[in-house]
Amino acid sequence: MKYGDRLKKIREKKGLKQKDVAEKIGIKNNTLSSYESSKRQPDFNTLKELSEIYETSIDYIITGNEHTNSPDEMWKEFLDPKTQIFFKDLQNAPEDKIDELIRFWEFIKERDKKN
Repeated sequence: MKYGDRLKKIREKKGLKQKDVAEKIGIKNNTLSSYESSKRQPDFNTLKELSEIYETSIDYIITGNEHTNSPDEMWKEFLDPKTQIFFKDLQNAPEDKIDELIRFWEFIKERDKKN
């Protein structure tokens, strides 16, 4: 399942309309629609707002994994347009590969804290 499918599923499960969510976070309805169809990827701040409205984690929206909750700083860095080119294939990657990449990133951050 793509992140857009998860966004739509979560919104519908919460009983919210696209236009209401879009208005609440200050974007156009067609922008939210393009996120839900995986035609566009929301930036970190938008994902953070959506995760708060939907009461879920960014991890779940991006990876579908309900049991991880990576720090916001990781996602902020990961979704930065300057670094995003390195992760352009992430959307279509299998969830186990995404999980592995997250663990690797967290390892690097912990290693750097020790140095």
